[in-house]
Amino acid sequence: MKKKVIIIGAGPAGLTAAYELLDKSKDYEVTVLEESNTFGGISRTVNYKGNRMDMGGHRFFSKVPEVNEWWEKMLPTQGVMPIDDIKLDRESTVVTGGPNPEKTDRVMLRRNRLSRIFFKNKFFDYPVSLKWETLKNMGFGTTIVVGFSYLKSAIFKRKENSLEDFYINRFGKKLYSMFFENYTENLWGRHPSEISPEWGAQRVKGLSIIAILKDMFGKVINKKNRKVETSLIEEFAYPKLGPGQLWELTADEVIKKGGKIIKNAKVVKIHKDDNNVLTGVTYLQDSKEVELNGDYVISSMPVKDLVEGMNNVPKKYLQIASGLPYRDYMTVGVLIDHLNLKNETKIKTIGNIVPDDWVYVHDKKVKMGRFQIYNNWSPYLVKDIDNTVWMGLEYFCNEGDDMWSMTDDEFAKMGISEMVAMNLIDSKDNVKDYHVERVKKAYPAYFDTYDHMEDLKNYLNEIPNLYCVGRNGQHRYNNLDHSMCTSFEAVKNIINNIDDKSNVWNVNTEKEYHETKNATWKE
Repeated sequence: MKKKVIIIGAGPAGLTAAYELLDKSKDYEVTVLEESNTFGGISRTVNYKGNRMDMGGHRFFSKVPEVNEWWEKMLPTQGVMPIDDIKLDRESTVVTGGPNPEKTDRVMLRRNRLSRIFFKNKFFDYPVSLKWETLKNMGFGTTIVVGFSYLKSAIFKRKENSLEDFYINRFGKKLYSMFFENYTENLWGRHPSEISPEWGAQRVKGLSIIAILKDMFGKVINKKNRKVETSLIEEFAYPKLGPGQLWELTADEVIKKGGKIIKNAKVVKIHKDDNNVLTGVTYLQDSKEVELNGDYVISSMPVKDLVEGMNNVPKKYLQIASGLPYRDYMTVGVLIDHLNLKNETKIKTIGNIVPDDWVYVHDKKVKMGRFQIYNNWSPYLVKDIDNTVWMGLEYFCNEGDDMWSMTDDEFAKMGISEMVAMNLIDSKDNVKDYHVERVKKAYPAYFDTYDHMEDLKNYLNEIPNLYCVGRNGQHRYNNLDHSMCTSFEAVKNIINNIDDKSNVWNVNTEKEYHETKNATWKE
């Protein structure tokens, strides 16, 4: 008789686990429970009148061979360049025999990476570079201060008790105050001095002034064999129709392999017997409670909700889970006829718009944290690529706060007024249409009871048939590939009857980000 596996959440981690179980073994009956009516979680694509929004922006880049092979199987790399590269005579990677994006949707594009910081109405590379344009924009005086500030931080290292210490040790206090302090506080709603340094260790591991210098000289001296930090990549893969396309396709494959996916099914209870073994879950559908029994539970739901929904949890662990913080996310897609920002790069674009995928906003006069230019992610995200610019204005907030409580029209009006204040557009008359989206628990945060996360993890690991995977499942700000790797490891353990779950939790904790094929994570 097949063993029943309940998977909570149809985001990257949940769908990866479902596919892998069904692909690797015939011994399991898999049911995926998804709270919403869409696939992909924060990695979904929203289609609004033919213009598509990438929620949060997702570059497909990994140093894990198994992940790249998985993506290639689902969405083969382009064999012909996409329409914008052809029109502009730009170069992008193609593979012999790969699909033509003009003839099929099932294709992974290759895109050039460019992200910059918008600071004092000027563009700065992100990560910060040390080329002439950067120095010119900073000015001679500021450049000198930055240099001495970095030297001081290199000699007098801080003990890293906070994210502030982490950044200052790597960039110096001046660069930190210019490019990290305000943005980080905007993102998390907390000053970096109140946030664990672990967030920096995961999100910008290996990145520093020294790494930037090594990469800069590596381009000149040994371009072919240079090692590249994750944040310094120059090309990435991207699904033709946005990240949600991959997860919609994966969901189809799960169903083809015999898996069951139930949408609009919010898990509200996780049942545990007297032997500390999970027996199943209860989910809400059409306002009715439905009980589902299972032999295993793979959870990508927020740890807070998982533990709060579980019976007989000791008070200590319940308090840790209940205190775990999250940051929520709102974005407004804005369709405009013209973008004022001047393209001063050497990169050609349709309409000569700036070529950035996204731009980090460092301006205390506005609340905007970042804006995306969807035209540059994929020409197929925009209905009329030749005559319109489709942008996403991103804001960080907490569910229930003043911003979250705005109506869609109020929120859009605020975003558009900030576009005018930043001179992205001349007036609201440049706006042709807009669409608002909200994402709950988009970013697991590293403060409050997070200091006790290790204790909670140990408690959860004592439940033999529970596997916590993905960003929210582990309360860890994982990249897309790392979320998938947690599911690879969980499936491996289930199929091989491995009790030790340390491999599942150890994904994305190694010092280097899977630098070589002999990385910590390996099939």
